[in-house]
Amino acid sequence: MRPELYIFAKRPAMGAAKTRLARDIGPTHAQRLYRAMTAKILRNVTDPRWDTILYAASSKSIGCVPAWDRLPQMAQPSGSLSPRLAHAFTGPRRPVLVIGTDCPQVTARDIADALSALRSHPAVFGPASDGGFWLMGAWAPLRSDVFDTVRWSSEQTLSDLETRLNGRVAKLRMLTDVDDGEGLRAWRQGVSRRYSVKA
Repeated sequence: MRPELYIFAKRPAMGAAKTRLARDIGPTHAQRLYRAMTAKILRNVTDPRWDTILYAASSKSIGCVPAWDRLPQMAQPSGSLSPRLAHAFTGPRRPVLVIGTDCPQVTARDIADALSALRSHPAVFGPASDGGFWLMGAWAPLRSDVFDTVRWSSEQTLSDLETRLNGRVAKLRMLTDVDDGEGLRAWRQGVSRRYSVKA
């Protein structure tokens, strides 16, 4: 089956996304920046080589954001990040990738590199400088307990998932999430470096 790319996104309404960034630069600027970042990511990663699906944080967002109209849309299930990720990796056997809208540096080349890595690895990650990840990819279906006991939003997030996957993962380049003022400055300075593939 064709590879699938799920983009985790929130409705770009005032106060609905980028709350930490809003504390540093103000809610109006944060909302505008989130709209611009999301539009850039959608433009950069949509490609005929894979199916791109907008994975909305709320069912109320489906069909309500004009900038999303050209993409298939699906609502995320309720709960923590664990069941939402687990749901993306259900279904028939196929390569599945998930990304968020925090790294506007992501390109179609990154997505293609991740799919290439899955030819020889069971999973692939794009590591983030804060200890998390900006991309996760694996062959579906993935057992749901992979996401149990992961310490989300911490410096241990990626290492926890590597442990759950027995460390057999490929890694792409490291990027910086634009979550707050510090991340915004790093993005603007072009902070990015390559990571080698890890067997």
